[in-house]
Order: sequence, then structure tokens, then C-alpha cells
Amino acid sequence: MIIKSADFICSNTQISKLPPPVKPEYAFIGRSNVGKSSLINMLTAKKGLAKTSQTPGKTQLINHFLVNDNWYIVDLPGYGYARASKTKKADWNKFIQQYLDKRESLQCVMVLIDSRLDPQKIDIEFCNWLGEKGLSFVLVFTKADKQSSIKTDQSVAKFKKALLETFDEVPQIFITSAEEHLGRDEILGFISTINQDFEIPDYKTFD
Repeated sequence: MIIKSADFICSNTQISKLPPPVKPEYAFIGRSNVGKSSLINMLTAKKGLAKTSQTPGKTQLINHFLVNDNWYIVDLPGYGYARASKTKKADWNKFIQQYLDKRESLQCVMVLIDSRLDPQKIDIEFCNWLGEKGLSFVLVFTKADKQSSIKTDQSVAKFKKALLETFDEVPQIFITSAEEHLGRDEILGFISTINQDFEIPDYKTFD
């Protein structure tokens, strides 16, 4: 897939104000500081499209980016950010879960995992929640350039083992590096394949 355009469309905390669900959407989500913004900018080849920050938890809205006028990257707030108040966390969780569970045009959830870490309980729990809801997801391991490929492979193997305690099989896996553009063609190819079969769903309009 060649990226010809990528544009910020809107930020929201209200499901009712999202763009009409008439184009395929891919939600990007992970723990705060997993490298989500850098990955989105790398995939779209547009530096600064998604705002990167040294402060974890900066994304607090559902951000829609329209790619090639054809499909959306949806940048979701990172989960597990410690400094947010309990009330705010509950609100975020509610609207993220509502989006993931109810969005008619959502094709796949891209769950970002830091390839340098052992399996984190919060990542496993989130994958289990997606599984319980029957939502399609893949695992995107980030920051692979920060260590040897052997260490990345070991991290992936540990995560697979942890997931297989609750899943019959592990979803598709992508190894990425925003710095080295690793995994870009594979992810864009995966999205392109799904886009070919997309049909506009029946959906409710909100007044």
C-alpha cells in the first residue's frame, strides 16, 4: 500500500460525535508510552501527524486520522496511566470500551506491546477483554530496534505463552520499529487486504 495522504479529522470523547462508520477503521491502543504516536507517524510517513510526547497518557481522546481518503487510523488513549484520577480513568475506560464494543466499522484492534518487557498483566487483561467481546485483534510489538532480535523473539515467545493460558491460538503478530521502519509494509499490507472486503455496515445515526 502506498500512502498518498493522511489527515487528522477529529478528536472526541463522545461516541455520538464520531465520523459516520462508512470507512474501515483500525484502532491503535496500548499502555502509555508504548510508542503509539511514533508508530502511527511511521506508518503514515507523516511526521507529527500523531503528537508524540515525553509525558505518558497524553492522548486522552479518540483521534481519527483519514488515510488515502479510504480508511481510518483511530488513536485511542493509552491504558494504565497512573497519574490520572480514578474518576477520569473510569470515564476513559468506559468510552474506550464503548467505542471498541459498539463501533460498526471497526475492523481490527492493533494492540501495541513494548517488545522489551516481560508480559504485563494489564496487556494480558486487555487482550482477554477483547477475546471475551469477540473483537478481532493483532499484536504489534514496538521498539524492536532498542534490543537484539533474539531478545525480541524471547519477549514475543513469553507473551504468546501467557496468552495461550486463556486463548486457543495467538493472533497475528507484527514486530515493529518506528526508527527503522520495521514492520511498516507488513502492517499496511494486512490493512490493505482487509479493506478489500469491507462493506459499509448498517448503523444508527445519532441526533
